[in-house]
Amino acid sequence: MHLDHVTLRTRDLDTTREFLIRLLDLEDRPRPVEIQRRIAGHWLYAGDQPFIHLIPSFDIGQAPTTEAIDHVGIRLDDYAGFKGRLEAMDVPYSLMDIEEIHERRIFFRTPGGNLLEAVFNEQTIDEQQQ
Repeated sequence: MHLDHVTLRTRDLDTTREFLIRLLDLEDRPRPVEIQRRIAGHWLYAGDQPFIHLIPSFDIGQAPTTEAIDHVGIRLDDYAGFKGRLEAMDVPYSLMDIEEIHERRIFFRTPGGNLLEAVFNEQTIDEQQQ
């Protein structure tokens, strides 16, 4: 298991994007079309991996000026096994398959409400099903 990415909510996408690019030497690259259709934002890459995702802040029961870590992505193996554990524990989840980058994702919340995203490589899934 390792950290896949961190998604930050911000009131100012452009300024935050420029700040992180300049400070951390990241590169803004296109996001998958499926993601672009769902929400505005940027994926900032460290090398070949999108490490910081930026999305706009919304009033989600907090002060509208609040900026926050929206969720943390954790890269895992064994998609079916992990999904089965969530079901066995009665943890609600939602799925997102992104064919363009060969990934499957499972979103779920901790008991305290933090959003986590389990990210699985499609190739790994195919190998497990064989």
